[in-house]
Amino acid sequence: MGDSLVEQVRNAMPPEDDLFEVAELFKAFGDATRAKIICALSQSELCVGDLALLLEMNQSAVSHQLRLLKQARLVKTRRDGKVRYYSLADEHIQEMFKVAFDHVMEE
Repeated sequence: MGDSLVEQVRNAMPPEDDLFEVAELFKAFGDATRAKIICALSQSELCVGDLALLLEMNQSAVSHQLRLLKQARLVKTRRDGKVRYYSLADEHIQEMFKVAFDHVMEE
């Protein structure tokens, strides 16, 4: 029974590259500052200056975290003149954050 079960699970596993991407996604979520940014962006589109003010951080530090979130495809940008506004890349990001937050808040 054990060998056939292991083989069944092995066959159901996604490709290694896909699992690597999932792990990278969770890494992007794995920082308190980035979690705060995701939480803020789940409320509203914001620019770097707004996020810096909200998080009480300098703009350079916020920009660095936003770059990491953008590389992980968690946020997207929109330009309005010289200002770049950030928002969550899609509704999945907000859903993942909410599920994780709900899990943490369970007793």
